[in-house]
Amino acid sequence: MIRPGEVAEVLERVTGTAGEIQIQKRGNDYEIIYNGVLLMATYNGASEMAAVKEALEAFSPRNHYFLRVLMGGLGMGFSLKEALQFPRVEKVAVAEIEPAVIRWNYKWLYSVNKSALYDSRTDVINADFYEVLDQEARGISEGSSIPYHLVVVDTDNGSSWLSLPSNRVFYSREGLGLINKCLVPEGIACFWCSQREADLEALLENNFASISFRKVRESTGKEGCYYLARRPT
Repeated sequence: MIRPGEVAEVLERVTGTAGEIQIQKRGNDYEIIYNGVLLMATYNGASEMAAVKEALEAFSPRNHYFLRVLMGGLGMGFSLKEALQFPRVEKVAVAEIEPAVIRWNYKWLYSVNKSALYDSRTDVINADFYEVLDQEARGISEGSSIPYHLVVVDTDNGSSWLSLPSNRVFYSREGLGLINKCLVPEGIACFWCSQREADLEALLENNFASISFRKVRESTGKEGCYYLARRPT
């Protein structure tokens, strides 16, 4: 956890997909800054892990012995690390649009995510999450791909703060339709956000069988939030 007066050391700064992105170290923690705004930090991972844990625990071993997970956004690997804690998880596919974020997870963040990228069940895809969703949905429709039990949307700080303008599609009827196509019956979609979002909540209620909202207090005292939405049978 950061302490007053700790100065950040910039480890690398690059031009990303939609602007400048950098990783910096402050004390024992790492932060990723996107266009001058704090996007994520190692002291803010509790809510991400809680979301994945709650979602995967909802699947009964009797009906879903093997679990498949699709994630949009690698971040610092917290969600990936949590999913891999479940022995029944046989695959976690992670779409990450920024090559630098993938590289940083191998170079600096491997101790944070417990070397999750080296797990044989992990498949990191350097691509736009929308393209991955669309490809998976087509493959599932054609019978060449297997649907997922959990789809995690963690590309932004919620629908009200987008890291890329094009990410708005994930919080639209079109995007939710693709996510539903990628899920098994009664599969779960998870949406991380920094606050409760009325418009997103209404959209989820209209496109899923049931939804729930959770708040989790991070080590900094701030709250991280998430929605879990279950696909109809």
